[in-house]
Amino acid sequence: MPAGPVVANNSPLAALWAIDQLDLLHQIFQEIWIAPAVRDEFVAFARGERQRALAERPWIRVVPLRDQRPRISVLGLDLGETETLALAMENSASLVIMDERKGRAAAQRMKLQLTGTVGILLLAKEKGLLPAVGPWLARLEEHGMRLGAELIRRALKIADEPPISS
Repeated sequence: MPAGPVVANNSPLAALWAIDQLDLLHQIFQEIWIAPAVRDEFVAFARGERQRALAERPWIRVVPLRDQRPRISVLGLDLGETETLALAMENSASLVIMDERKGRAAAQRMKLQLTGTVGILLLAKEKGLLPAVGPWLARLEEHGMRLGAELIRRALKIADEPPISS
């Protein structure tokens, strides 16, 4: 179990929810923290279904920021990304789960441990929770997540799986 909290941004939550694998987060980490802005972004789409998804998963905790000053990002990050990074810093997060390039770059500059949706699928396979990641990568793409050929190639290589046929 990680020493500090695991803090997630909206995109990985939405992606895993879309492919019916949100509970992998609980199986891997026990508890996930999200900032209020992330909750708001998550429930903004498919409001009723996603509100229900959060209500049914008390292990996804909405944790308010201690520093309540307005969060204006100079890095071009949205409010959810900004609050995710602030929550991670305030609470010495052991891991940040984020997919967006600008947010990931900021997290790396802040020396935060980082993974994304694909990393979660790889961890799930490593822990025996999924037999393969290839079909889930294909499902993510079917649900509109742009992974890119290189990320898919690297993920399949790490997972020791054959390329996905088109």
